[in-house]
Amino acid sequence: MHKPSDRLNRLAESATLAMARMSRELKASGKDVIALSLGEPDFNTPEFIKKAGKDAINNNFTHYTPVAGLDDLRDSISNKFFRDNKLKYSKDQIVVSTGAKQSLANICLSLLNPGDEVLLPCPFWVSYSEIIKLAEGVPVKIPSSVDNNFKVSPEQIKNSITKNTRMFMFSSPCNPSGSVYTKNELEQIAEIFKKHPKIYIVSDEIYEHINFTNEHYSIGRIENIKDRVITVNGVSKGFAMTGWRVGFIGAPLWIAKACNKIQGQITSATCAIAQKATEEAMRSDPKKTTLKMKEKFLSRRDMLLKELNNIKGIKCNIPEGAFYIFPDISYYFGKKYGNTIIKDANDLCMYLLNNCYVALVSGEPFGNPECVRISYAASDDKLLEASKRIKNQLAQLI
Repeated sequence: MHKPSDRLNRLAESATLAMARMSRELKASGKDVIALSLGEPDFNTPEFIKKAGKDAINNNFTHYTPVAGLDDLRDSISNKFFRDNKLKYSKDQIVVSTGAKQSLANICLSLLNPGDEVLLPCPFWVSYSEIIKLAEGVPVKIPSSVDNNFKVSPEQIKNSITKNTRMFMFSSPCNPSGSVYTKNELEQIAEIFKKHPKIYIVSDEIYEHINFTNEHYSIGRIENIKDRVITVNGVSKGFAMTGWRVGFIGAPLWIAKACNKIQGQITSATCAIAQKATEEAMRSDPKKTTLKMKEKFLSRRDMLLKELNNIKGIKCNIPEGAFYIFPDISYYFGKKYGNTIIKDANDLCMYLLNNCYVALVSGEPFGNPECVRISYAASDDKLLEASKRIKNQLAQLI
């Protein structure tokens, strides 16, 4: 009998990747599937960044690099952190990894002991909880809803802290809700952690450049907690470089060294060619490089919100960043289509996938089982057609 490890059995399959897999299978069978499940920009990497990658090949940057990344790249990231975020991380405080997902895994494996609790404000990216479990930590969910714009309050955070709390992990702009924590809100949260010096704050800022507010504010700027903040970022979302696989952290030196040690035993450095392309991205003006993509995402957000708000029973907030809408669809729980009963968001997603060939992701693995995540990283035509299909299919539930 085949028996995988208990560690593997504790993990759930990535919900986003599972839905992508089912979408591909339906497409392969000839169905016209509109996939709005994956978090990937539908734009190509800017030409000047691609050129840097090509030049790296031509210049034979095809060998091992230091585990934490090329010196020139880490210098450029250090400059980026100060230029864009007012964060002071030296080159030695930066570790470059194979995507921000590995950065998060490095952090958890470096800091968590069995039974350590990690506070997760809901909704959270699906992999947070599974990475925490992999590191033998305990995810502790702090609830939110569409009615409070999917943000948790300082009071909720305070009431969730126990003697076992080791970490607080969040994203802003948030995947999946698109919510953005303001400077004032982050300062209030920092006041809570000021009184708990053994708790570390992991700030996932991968959607920094897809932000429709006036300012992206990094919690690491706040003086009284900055020595306990680990800032996670990368180039996948803002620079449309998902396949290059480059993420990075800025962290207290001892944590950076710990992540470097972990990474050195698992993957070593990420791709040298991708590092040179990322260096070029870091040296560019992000406002110019990412502006057109951000403007297009904003236009799509507004268009899709208008369509969704015309569907009975769907409740949406107004996302302030990223490229997702996270509507509450609990109105449809308990309704039927023939012999099919919609018990939860998982059922609703499968109902839509199998009957009108639109792929969404259930909000359950994000911590909000009353919601679904819709990615608007797709063309206007596909978004309008998907909205039409969803509306028509939901109307058949009684």
